[in-house]
Amino acid sequence: MRFSGKTNGLWLAVCMTALAAAVPAYAATQVQLKNGFSLTCNHMQQTGRRVKLFLGPGSKNFIEVNAKTIASERPAPAATSGDSTATPNSGSSLGHAAKKPQSLHHVLVQAGKKYNLDVALLESVIQVESGGDPRAVSPAGARGLMQLMPATAAQLGVKNSFASAQNIRGGTAYLDSLLDRYHNNLALALAAYNAGPAAVARWHGIPPYPETRRYVARVIHEYNLRYEAKLRARR
Repeated sequence: MRFSGKTNGLWLAVCMTALAAAVPAYAATQVQLKNGFSLTCNHMQQTGRRVKLFLGPGSKNFIEVNAKTIASERPAPAATSGDSTATPNSGSSLGHAAKKPQSLHHVLVQAGKKYNLDVALLESVIQVESGGDPRAVSPAGARGLMQLMPATAAQLGVKNSFASAQNIRGGTAYLDSLLDRYHNNLALALAAYNAGPAAVARWHGIPPYPETRRYVARVIHEYNLRYEAKLRARR
């Protein structure tokens, strides 16, 4: 699978201590940005004024920032098994408490396999987009679990955005296309999913829209919790 490319590449244990421990050459670092974001990265690399914050032990997935935007750096706190914010079972729960129907999980698994995307990432997008409500409609008119705008849904061949299977397949295809477009930079792909590729192009990165910045941070945080829970379940 490419993921061994994309799924593992999108690890976004952004960056759990357990993941960092698997790569002794690096120590997880919590980076506080001046815009209010706080990200934990596996390792950092500075080239001139640009700093890449790598989200996993490899070199493919990263967030690139201007060095001037970094307010502080410190060792990342160790994750504990008693963390009450972690998802207890990412494989069987879409939210942090409600059980997900097996049929929906099957759709997520199939979509993940088709596009080589981690099911935990798809669940995280759904959780932030709609809270798992297949009938959700945003003020802007986005619909369904992955909140597809009507025009986007039409382009993706989704005839009924309220049909969970269609919505997930379309949303996954769209997210996959954005990840390809931004060379697996998850933060940029999520920003484009929320604000549109035109906004990312206009601002040459994550747009300075509070909603978009919150969205990117929330999905990444949600994904971290799910991935961490998955690692703990394997121990």
